[in-house]
Amino acid sequence: MGKIERQISEGVTKYYWYPGEKADYIRGVLTLAGGGLLFALIYVVTKNSLIAAVVSGTAVQAVVGAYLGRRDAAGLSEFHDPNTERREAIADGSRAAWRGTLQGLLCAGTAMLVLNVPHSGFLADWILPFVPAVVGALAHSGGMLWERMAQEVVAEAPAADEPEEEPTKELEAA
Repeated sequence: MGKIERQISEGVTKYYWYPGEKADYIRGVLTLAGGGLLFALIYVVTKNSLIAAVVSGTAVQAVVGAYLGRRDAAGLSEFHDPNTERREAIADGSRAAWRGTLQGLLCAGTAMLVLNVPHSGFLADWILPFVPAVVGALAHSGGMLWERMAQEVVAEAPAADEPEEEPTKELEAA
């Protein structure tokens, strides 16, 4: 949870609370701006707004899906016990719900963008609107897997005080 503090007068401070962190909002704005620039670039090159909408929506979904997947995996590893730490568990669940809501709104928004581009046909109307959402879901799973693999590598690193066996002994044992 982020907060903005405004000093109104001597001894009076007003607090504004918002979900998420300021860095997340900056990353989100930069990702959407990058998607808009990618749309413009592809449209200028291909002169086809359908291709530009699908490719830029897919790129934004991939970046956001991977980022949110990594955040979800990190949040799962830090999840508090609901029986003993109720407030912290509710805060963890609220963050996860907020990330899920954002990803769902982005999926719906990219599908609407692709659907509202002036083209017709079965492919343009029924298949292409799903492409960004599917890529975003796959990137979310990939982000979660990436974060879990990073956690496992850190967890499996040998301690500094433990002596390592020589490779020749390992080969002789096999």
